[in-house]
Amino acid sequence: MQQKTSVTIRDVAQAAGCSVATASRVLNKSGPASAEVRERVERAARDLDFSFSSIGRALQSRRSMTIGCLVPSLANPVFAEAVQGVQSELKDSGYQLLISCSNYDETADNAAIETLMSKDADGLIATMVAPDRSAALRQAQQRGTPVSLMFHDPIEGFTTAYVDNFEAAREVARQFVRLGHRRIGFLALRFSTSDRSRNRYAGFCAECRARGLPDPVLIEIGEAEASRPDSLAAILNDHPTLTAIFASNDFLAIAVHKAARLLGRRVPQDLSVAGFDGIEIGRLLEAPLATIETSPEAMGRQAARSLLEAMQGQVPIQPPALPFHFRAGATLAAPNPE
Repeated sequence: MQQKTSVTIRDVAQAAGCSVATASRVLNKSGPASAEVRERVERAARDLDFSFSSIGRALQSRRSMTIGCLVPSLANPVFAEAVQGVQSELKDSGYQLLISCSNYDETADNAAIETLMSKDADGLIATMVAPDRSAALRQAQQRGTPVSLMFHDPIEGFTTAYVDNFEAAREVARQFVRLGHRRIGFLALRFSTSDRSRNRYAGFCAECRARGLPDPVLIEIGEAEASRPDSLAAILNDHPTLTAIFASNDFLAIAVHKAARLLGRRVPQDLSVAGFDGIEIGRLLEAPLATIETSPEAMGRQAARSLLEAMQGQVPIQPPALPFHFRAGATLAAPNPE
């Protein structure tokens, strides 16, 4: 009897030759697995006399069965889709998601983490201003709470679900240069507080330098300019020689499109524009937006998988970057001849 109760899900996974997360999904019937893997797991569970109810006891011991999820905003469809991916991956796992938004504020980030921890969240999934210097996030780790990040490039001490922002931005630069653009700008919102925006600019610069071009002009704007086409038009008017602009996200790229129209500049004939994220509304514009297309939903799923594996005792392993695709759209063209 003693031997029976000491059998764990880890023993089943080892006998079946799969991960703990896979064994849990099979026995919980909570996720996909091939017929061959499913048969191995179920046979191992039978051979070890592992009770299906043992999963519930293991999960419920010393746990609140909640996971905290912190994102900057749900108004941005990129983060909303990622949260949907998290929820899809957690389906039938028994965990409830506690969602918090910080509005891109570092102080609010830390306060949200502290609140989620006060509610005894068993794990955390987060997109933050600065996770690498977040005292609250480090305290959560010190308490033994598993943490999985989304959207951030790899940071020591954390697993993250991400797209390689540096390489994706290099692809945008290649597309611009291929068409003959040499006077190029990078438009950024929250540049000082977004590692994603900074890494995109770094990759953009690296590819321009590799092709003998000067660093792109960095144009930093605030919330007011981003939300007011006339204000953004005034800023663009200060850079009349630019023939192409890479905006750090699709919303900014769409705003550039509108601001250029106010200046009487046609997109893409007078100004080429590209964005980042691949939000669906970009496809619906009269001139579909050129952009780096990603899958926030897949990002959320990956972050949730990594967290569940950590919560089940697996040693965290950084997954590879998720794929991206350059969508040509109709806002990118060769510059007008001099």
